[in-house]
Amino acid sequence: MTKKRIQSVLKHALMIALCLAVVLPFFMVLINSFKTKSEAARMSLSLPTEWMFSNYVEVIEKGKLLQGFSNSMLYALVSTLVGVVSSAMASFVMSRRRNKVNNFLYYFVLCGLFFPVNYVTLVRVLSTIGLNNTKIGILIVFTSAMIPFCVFTIRNFISSVPVEMDEAAVIDGAGPMSLFFKIIVPMLKPTLMTCFILQFMGVWSDFLTPLYLSSKSSMFPMTMAVYQFFGKNTNYWNYIFADIVLTCLPVIIVYLLGQRYIVGGLTSGAVKE
Repeated sequence: MTKKRIQSVLKHALMIALCLAVVLPFFMVLINSFKTKSEAARMSLSLPTEWMFSNYVEVIEKGKLLQGFSNSMLYALVSTLVGVVSSAMASFVMSRRRNKVNNFLYYFVLCGLFFPVNYVTLVRVLSTIGLNNTKIGILIVFTSAMIPFCVFTIRNFISSVPVEMDEAAVIDGAGPMSLFFKIIVPMLKPTLMTCFILQFMGVWSDFLTPLYLSSKSSMFPMTMAVYQFFGKNTNYWNYIFADIVLTCLPVIIVYLLGQRYIVGGLTSGAVKE
């Protein structure tokens, strides 16, 4: 074999190994979610001797997953929609009106990408304004957390759009809102979809924020429901695996539906000024 051929084989072997490292854990969780209690405890990769579809029914009923699902959907959808739309509008203004105030606000917002969240201070602030341990408080935190990334990505794309398009629309009689929603937003579709998908996945998978900001089981999202369910069913790995699969499923579906936008959206958002 030539040297080039050997390198190609080694690269393919490395890629296969990396793929298996990602796929096998999820495959193990999926397969064991259909096994009996004793079989699932072994955590093997073998197929179940008897497919226990009833595990999912038990988990949905005992784990309060419908309540957790509705809470997660509320947090993810509302915060992501509000965050992406408000970030797009702010980015449009910051990009088109580059004065000292807007430049300061832009770099001030970008600080959110570099500083970690201090949950102790966050809880104190929410308690002061009476929003701690409320769904509105959690929505505000989720929405504000995604604004820096969305502003950074969307503003860079808008900066690549010629100002002449705005001027032509204004000459045709378009106002500020019409200009933004009818001219700019259609061109922003890949970037907006990218921000929506990534932020939706982030909010859905977030565990620490609901852990610190909620103490009522009626407010727990899916991640907290899994944590609570695990504490009550430590020895029932078949139920725990089924719970994990149900928690991951919505995120996987959203990603698969919108994955074609991610590469184009991130690329368009990386245009240098």
